[in-house]
Amino acid sequence: MDKIKNPFSPGAGSPPPEMAGRDAILEHARVLLGRVRAKRPEKSLLLTGLRGVGKTVLLNDIERMAIDAGYRTLLVEAHEGKPLAVLLAPHLRRLLFDLDRLAGAGNKAKRGIAVLKSFIGAINIKVGDFDIGLDIEPESGSADSGDLEVDLPSLFTAVAEAAEERQVAVAILIDEIQYFSTDELSALIMAMHKMQQRQLPLVLIGAGLPILPGLAGESKSYAERLFSFPEVGPLPEPDAFTAIQEPIRAAGESIEPEALQEIYRMTQGYPYFLQEWGYQAWNHAVTSPITLQDVRESSALVSKRLDENFFRVRFDRLTPREKNYLRAMAELGQGPYRTGDVADKLNVKINTLGPVRASLIKKGMVFSPSHGDMAFTVPLFDEFMRRAMPNFNV
Repeated sequence: MDKIKNPFSPGAGSPPPEMAGRDAILEHARVLLGRVRAKRPEKSLLLTGLRGVGKTVLLNDIERMAIDAGYRTLLVEAHEGKPLAVLLAPHLRRLLFDLDRLAGAGNKAKRGIAVLKSFIGAINIKVGDFDIGLDIEPESGSADSGDLEVDLPSLFTAVAEAAEERQVAVAILIDEIQYFSTDELSALIMAMHKMQQRQLPLVLIGAGLPILPGLAGESKSYAERLFSFPEVGPLPEPDAFTAIQEPIRAAGESIEPEALQEIYRMTQGYPYFLQEWGYQAWNHAVTSPITLQDVRESSALVSKRLDENFFRVRFDRLTPREKNYLRAMAELGQGPYRTGDVADKLNVKINTLGPVRASLIKKGMVFSPSHGDMAFTVPLFDEFMRRAMPNFNV
């Protein structure tokens, strides 16, 4: 088998050769973009799911869809330690200057730049070494209170009005949105509430871990009326087969049904793992078709690659106490896990585990699917923990 022609592409956010099983979400996004562009009210979109299910790939696809539909877009990734305002300001500056260059009457793009300059000055942040508005003065009284929940809706309104004047729409796409603070998430929700009330052409499409709906609901009780939260999960067996079989067929090769079944069993349908197993099985096979033996013989290399890359980078960020907590979860088998059972396994009182559990949630390692339960945010992480810490001792 020619390794250069290998169709699979394991990697963070790498587009798969076959986008299988996501038609409903993409159709949802298409309708949302069309309705907002037509000034019809529609809920914004926040995708939720575990690591490795393809949320980032979907965001990239939706951005392309938005551009094709005539949107101006900005796509950013949230992460720990970078405030929402710092993340958005440079992109909004670029967007407003792009709108200002478009032909058309009116000066709302320049006003948007002035409002952005007020916003930056009020919250006292540094956004690179550039002049935010050149010779444009900040607009006093607009987005300059220093309160993000007040200022962000005003800023979004100025941006959306500038886009409306130029007869375009704006799509803000944010990955890893769960890293924002409660205040930042609340400000985003309030800003989108203002967009829907005014029917302005600005839409938010985000992605985050399964804790996102709960965070949004805790921040603002009306969040569920502003956002849809489609779950991005593992692929069911027929779609997983398609994701493996079709790229191989398109490359002029084939794979045995038993080999497909084994890949599905090993990956449980998670897209990132499908790409890894497909990639290594192709490289291992000498000739077509790829056989069950090829898949089995390549599995050890796949596990090694996942341990060293996908899993290890997360494991190395943990403190010893956090590692013990996760190892206790893994000791209990497949989740979800009752918090009381984890405490029993660690031989400690349940009320002593609050800080470590909170830290693991903040780091995006675990989430609570229901009250009193915990689960890994990374698929198959329980198996990795048993390999990484084979001799579990409390």
